[in-house]
Amino acid sequence: MSATRTSATSVRRRLTGRRAAALGALALAGSLLAAAPAQADGAAGSPSAGSTPTGDGAKAICKRLPKTEQHVTKALTRLGGDATVAGSVARLQQRADNAKAAGHTEIAKLLNDRLTARKGLVTTLQTRQADLNAVATWCAAHNEGASK
Repeated sequence: MSATRTSATSVRRRLTGRRAAALGALALAGSLLAAAPAQADGAAGSPSAGSTPTGDGAKAICKRLPKTEQHVTKALTRLGGDATVAGSVARLQQRADNAKAAGHTEIAKLLNDRLTARKGLVTTLQTRQADLNAVATWCAAHNEGASK
């Protein structure tokens, strides 16, 4: 009889746990549904609540410029490194060549697709670096973005 009593008790416990979990999920869903209309209306205090920018953010851009230039330079250095540099174009090219030589055609295709994207990233970062140089000149001529 104790085996029957034990199994009945464990069944009740499992059902109670499932009910509690279902009630918790229901309460969470209800609170999310109640919050959705307030977010959709653009509640006061949210940044997109009908406000428009009053400036171009030049002062903040000029302030972040040195750090941004460092990030771009570091990324270009890494991408331009030789096959021993993790993340470089040459290393990924070597991996793709190794996969092709080993007959791993699907791996080689994946790596070549990544290589194409990485080469595109180099072009994008070079363009960005040129843009940042022009912005640095502008910031120097306009009191770090403080003057209008």
